This record gives sequence, structure tokens and C-alpha cells, in this order.
Amino acid sequence: MSQVRGRQAWPVGPRLECAACGRQTSVTAGTIFQGPRTPLPTCFRAMWWVTSQKTGASALGLQQVLGLGSYETAWTWLHKLRRALVRPGRDRLTGTVEVDETLLGGVEEWARGRQTEKKAMIAVAAEGRGPGIGRIRLRRIPDATADRLQAFVQEAVAPGSLLHTDGLLSYDRLEKYRGS
Repeated sequence: MSQVRGRQAWPVGPRLECAACGRQTSVTAGTIFQGPRTPLPTCFRAMWWVTSQKTGASALGLQQVLGLGSYETAWTWLHKLRRALVRPGRDRLTGTVEVDETLLGGVEEWARGRQTEKKAMIAVAAEGRGPGIGRIRLRRIPDATADRLQAFVQEAVAPGSLLHTDGLLSYDRLEKYRGS
């Protein structure tokens, strides 16, 4: 007998049956493994490969390592695994934290400053750890307005942290944080 979400269940072949109500479910129900036609051992190899790459993983690399016939399958699996690696409600950054924003994308000759049509605005918060960098938080934001940047900082950085910014006026209303 097994426990599934606090209830007792009996194994019935590859499925589990609730001892109380008789409903059957799969052990993969509600996980990233629910529904795909990719065999579980291949999924486990994908997890191992993605997490063992020192310089990041690409969909093309995943396709080649797993011998998948479709780039789209590799891309889908890579994004499922990346989403699974982000822990919702994770701890906010503490201590000395540097916050900045940047544009990601190709060169736009006509654009000046933060004006852009094609680039993505990315907010970045990096926790200082001695001479190096500790944990980081990144988020795509629509623009560098005070409301957007402050929402990012309030979600990513714990109150009382020493906040360092580039002096952009959008950061001025962050009274809970000390620093410059």
C-alpha cells in the first residue's frame, strides 16, 4: 500500500488505485511526465543532461544527445525542465544586492537609451558574496518605469537588504531598502 496525497492507494499494474474511493491515477499525474509519448528513461536522461551542463543546455544539444527525431520535442522538454527547476516562492535575495536593468537583443541603429522596438528589457538582481556573486534573479519586464522595477525588487529582494543601483530615478521610492 502506498500514500498518494495523504490517501492510501493500492498498486494496480502501472497505476495506483485509491483505497477509499477506487479511483485510479498514474504516478506521473500532475508532474512534467504526465502525457508525453517520450519514455520515462529518456526523460530521466534529459533531466541528467540538462542539469549536468556547465555552460547551459540547448534544444539542439538535447535532441542530439537523446537521439530525438524532432527539434520541437527537444525544445518542449528543455522548457518543461527549465520551468520545473524554478522554485516558486523561493527565498528572496539578502545582504548586499546590486540591481540593474538591461536590454537584450540585436543592434537597433536608430534607438537611443531605453527606446526599443525589438529588444527585451531584463531586470537583474545579484546578491554579493564576498568578492564574487551569489544568487541572482532575472525577469523580463515591459519597461523600466518605477512601478515595474520596484515590483521586481520587492519580489526578488528581502526588505532591509543593502541595495545598490545605477541611480536611475525609477528606484527612488524603494524606502524599505538602504543603499545607493
